[in-house]
Amino acid sequence: MITIIITSFKEQLTIGKAIDSFLNQNIKEKYEIIVSTPDEETINLVKNYSKKNKHVKLFRDPGKGKMLALNLLFKKIKKSDILILTDGDVYVSKNSVNEILKAFKDPKVGCVTGHPVSINEKKNMLGYWSHLLLHGAHKAREKRNNLGQYFTCSGYLFAFRNRVVKEFQTDIPEDAIIPHIFMAKGYKLKYLPEAQVSVKYPDNFRDWNAQKKRVSKAYINLGKVIYEGKKVPKMKSFLNEAIEGTLIALTYPRNLKEVYFTLMLFPARLYMWLYAYYESKIKKQLHKDAWKQIESTKNI
Repeated sequence: MITIIITSFKEQLTIGKAIDSFLNQNIKEKYEIIVSTPDEETINLVKNYSKKNKHVKLFRDPGKGKMLALNLLFKKIKKSDILILTDGDVYVSKNSVNEILKAFKDPKVGCVTGHPVSINEKKNMLGYWSHLLLHGAHKAREKRNNLGQYFTCSGYLFAFRNRVVKEFQTDIPEDAIIPHIFMAKGYKLKYLPEAQVSVKYPDNFRDWNAQKKRVSKAYINLGKVIYEGKKVPKMKSFLNEAIEGTLIALTYPRNLKEVYFTLMLFPARLYMWLYAYYESKIKKQLHKDAWKQIESTKNI
């Protein structure tokens, strides 16, 4: 049996499409879909789904953040062998679940991740940035996958064997610590480009900076984590972006407009990282688990 966990906060406009993208698949295993959410609007919509479809179940989380909700669910889910994690403001491709299940036929594979794709238009700068950054993440995962190395999964769609991860810190990214736990226990990671998840990214700079800064501050916290005597490696960092990401970024544009958009991304990322380090290291405003909404991503 498999459990699909959809974590959601005030996503009543998008949660239906997220649920349907799983229900419309021909999933070859017994499965359940648990939607974890604290807000009444999303709760009411999920209740309507659960009345019509036995696969859909509701988990009312305490409203203190995604990581706490996941920790509570990990303790609650006993029967399933595979857990698939995704969000309530994205939707997955029709083949995604069976691609994931196929990967787990190898008993050495412990954790897999899908391939996020942007639904934003490339003709504007922020939309173009979303495509470029995802291209960079794709190349980084593809390279590390081929070398058998650690890589960060995508929180938009990843899966792992149940009963291995009991709990994890709530102030660090789940898609970074969970694959590290599996590798530390001798499992392999696998990247699945065919298992796609469609994502709406911010369409204004304020939302873009808030989203990226929040994630970056979580990765700054990750740098202090020791698991079984080893520091957790960081695929996502300012240094990695500068060393590995620069060439990928500069070879991505296909016309002069895209060259301009690419060059504008460098100062934007520098500003975001400096702001993240300033808040974390100087002001001591560390990342904490909490539900925060990025408004311009909630329309898919």
